[in-house]
Amino acid sequence: MKLNQLLERLEYEKIQGSDQTEITTLINDSRQVQQGSVFVCISGAVSDGHRFAREVAEKGASALIVEKEVDVPRHVTVIRMKDTRYGLALMSAAYFGYPAEKLKIIGITGTKGKTTTTYMIKSILEDVGHKVGLIGTIEAVIGEKKIPAANTTPESYTIHKYFAEMVEIGCDSVVMEVSSQGLMLHRTAGIPFEIGIFTNLGHDHIGPNEHKDFEDYKRCKGLLFKQCRLGIANADDPWFEDVFRGAACQVETFGLSQKADLQALDTHLVSRPGYLGVAYHVSGKMDFDVEIDIPGTFSVYNSLTAIAVCGHFGVSQDVIRRALKAAKVKGRIEMVKVSDDFTLMIDYAHNAMSLESLLMTLKEYNPARLVCLFGCGGNRSKDRRYEMGEVSGRLADLSIITSDNPRDEEPQDIIDDIKTGIGRTSGAYVEICDRKEAIKYAIANGQPGDVIVLAGKGHEDYQEIKGKKYPMDERVLIAEVLEELGKK
Repeated sequence: MKLNQLLERLEYEKIQGSDQTEITTLINDSRQVQQGSVFVCISGAVSDGHRFAREVAEKGASALIVEKEVDVPRHVTVIRMKDTRYGLALMSAAYFGYPAEKLKIIGITGTKGKTTTTYMIKSILEDVGHKVGLIGTIEAVIGEKKIPAANTTPESYTIHKYFAEMVEIGCDSVVMEVSSQGLMLHRTAGIPFEIGIFTNLGHDHIGPNEHKDFEDYKRCKGLLFKQCRLGIANADDPWFEDVFRGAACQVETFGLSQKADLQALDTHLVSRPGYLGVAYHVSGKMDFDVEIDIPGTFSVYNSLTAIAVCGHFGVSQDVIRRALKAAKVKGRIEMVKVSDDFTLMIDYAHNAMSLESLLMTLKEYNPARLVCLFGCGGNRSKDRRYEMGEVSGRLADLSIITSDNPRDEEPQDIIDDIKTGIGRTSGAYVEICDRKEAIKYAIANGQPGDVIVLAGKGHEDYQEIKGKKYPMDERVLIAEVLEELGKK
């Protein structure tokens, strides 16, 4: 492949060499450069790819894509452009043969709800015969292959690599989470989204290496709606109009309010031993009843989003209703049946904001007791521990403090910090450092009408201790506990 084929949709300046240079691979990690590679120098938050220019030239790179001056031998082609991250995105698309143009791509952005909504949409579309790829916080799903995720929205090269693999196995559509960071860093630049979705906006991801302020956060969320054909938005979110200011797409809305194109009416909670859900009537652009096996008002919004999208794929109401009932998301209010008397679930809530939202949702079901088992990750701000302790102490009837991912810290030190937060409340608690033993205590002491939530680990299947990840899946721990207690 010639370099100019990768550059065909970009503006650039040739500093030295020829844009007709033959290249073998497209690389932005200096460690992976080989003979004939084109290396894209990215100015990152941690390191600057321009620093490795001479090193990659010595490794055999044929060409470098740069934003600033580099010192390399004259036989190495140097191409300069305004933004190499943007360049990498469009070059990646070209490198893999523009696979995005062979797929219907649904992008979901928002502070909460992205993960659950992606799985709901995938479930419904697959029910009517679509072959759907998925890229998100938990994993990328390409047919039977599941690849654990490092970022909500991967680097652009990885996205197009996944798209190419999806096309190869016959996928016709993709549903993907699109983070504000991914938009800001041009990871999704040039992707022709069929549908863009806005779930909601909260004050999150503001700070060093993320967004400088809330205005920047809103602006970046809005970028998705400048590169999609149809935007579907939560009309009830107070920042909806700000996010869609400057949108270049057709816009539809969903929500609980009358102004929404697709409304949820008569929303009510559904509760029975071992089961929590929510039901409502869909009105507006469609008309039918829905029940979801995931509790809380936010489940109404997530499912409305999925309904709105699938309406544009011509999915019948009966199929939507059936598929929503079956949709499950690993580690997101994931019910695990352990008793006919009480309800147990696993959830990824791992900071004060998400834990408070979860516990407030569960309190709406008026459980006999709300039991919250949780820990906090090591090598993170101590404030998170105090805050999570205070939230659980205030909202749960019983907190079971245990270990999460201690990383390089001593688990007991983290537990002591959590206890400081709980101490600001009158909440009852027990501390059991070993997570399996903590789960065993929760199940063995479950009482009729209890709702027990295991918070913090969610979809994770490991525990990180002293730089090493050890296998630990809460579903496995629960099964082992039930066997030990003679309940299986």
